Amino acid sequence: MATISPASDFAPAAAPAAASASTRDPRLDFYRGIAMFIILIAHIPNDPWAKWIPARFGYSDATEIFVFCSGMASAIAFGGAFLRKGWWMGTARVAYRIWQVYWAHIALFFFVAMTMAALDQTGTFEKTYVSSLNLQHFFNDPAPQMVGIFTLTYVPNYFDILPMYLVVLALMPLYMALYRVSFWLMAAVCVAIWFIAQTGALALPAEPWSARQWFFNPFGWQLLFFTGFAFMRGWIPAPPVSKSLIWVAIAFVVLSAPFGSWKVFTWINTAAPELGAVIRKGWPLTEELRGKTEFGLLRYVHFLSLAYLGWVAAGEHGHRLIATGHGVGARIWQFLLAVITKVGQQSLAVFVFSMAAARLIGVALDQAGRDVATVFVANMIGFAMIIGVAYLAAWFKSQPWKSKK
Repeated sequence: MATISPASDFAPAAAPAAASASTRDPRLDFYRGIAMFIILIAHIPNDPWAKWIPARFGYSDATEIFVFCSGMASAIAFGGAFLRKGWWMGTARVAYRIWQVYWAHIALFFFVAMTMAALDQTGTFEKTYVSSLNLQHFFNDPAPQMVGIFTLTYVPNYFDILPMYLVVLALMPLYMALYRVSFWLMAAVCVAIWFIAQTGALALPAEPWSARQWFFNPFGWQLLFFTGFAFMRGWIPAPPVSKSLIWVAIAFVVLSAPFGSWKVFTWINTAAPELGAVIRKGWPLTEELRGKTEFGLLRYVHFLSLAYLGWVAAGEHGHRLIATGHGVGARIWQFLLAVITKVGQQSLAVFVFSMAAARLIGVALDQAGRDVATVFVANMIGFAMIIGVAYLAAWFKSQPWKSKK
């Protein structure tokens, strides 16, 4: 029976993949940066721009980008630790990241809860912002909910992505151990856990006063995370650039849009009522397969189709994401690439900040109104803030106060 503690145990099987996961892929940070901007828009209350985010045009949305790219980033950040230092030290590295994300979740909840309570305390607003996030249970009976927040048995809506990410990270040592036995064993366990999650058997309770479960079931979403992980580690070969695959991916994305998006269905139903009636009949057939909580199969296929198209569009090794030339257009593209990539590189800090800022931007829009100009200004301010946070986080991580050798 193979042991999994020495570093040498991981070297033979993982060595071929080392090259593929030793450097940062520009596509990873670029697309994750795009996801951060979309996530901000999606979480600003009643933001008209949210009508045009990817979630309105298909099964998958920015959450899939975030989870998939997080899996890829984890392959770089943590996979190497398992390879170089062995299973125990790799597990310790993952545990440290879990510790960081856990406290980010706790801080995010209490900051947002505090700001919503502070707004209500002023007595100047027509609505109650505490109730807008369904946090009245927390403030009415804080003692048990406090325990629930820290034990993750109370996971309010809006605060459900990071708890999912925590559980997915905790599965990594298990999968790394299984990989030492066989890649196919690891893959089979990953798929089996996802399949069981589809039945609802692995649902996690989100609050003690109802049967509501976590909005993002980590045992379903782990399939997407470890798909990205496996691609980056080189366990799954990159798909070829094929015209046939490109057209298949485009066909699936386009043809599934009316079934995955109520917005698209409404357009079709208005333009062609007879076709809309056919789509309406088929809509219930997709309900179970496109569920967001357990990460249904159609979401998986839809995202992989989009990811393939994005991978092809970026070019080999992401060469189209590397700005060249000296013209005005090239310099603008270079600037945008640098900014978006920086946001993607600092995704945890940006995500936590954006979730807090989104609520306050929503408050500002409640007061200023949601006409075209104010919505534009509000979103641009939000974009500027998350960009600033990304650069500030990178500056702190560089530890400029240390003497350079």
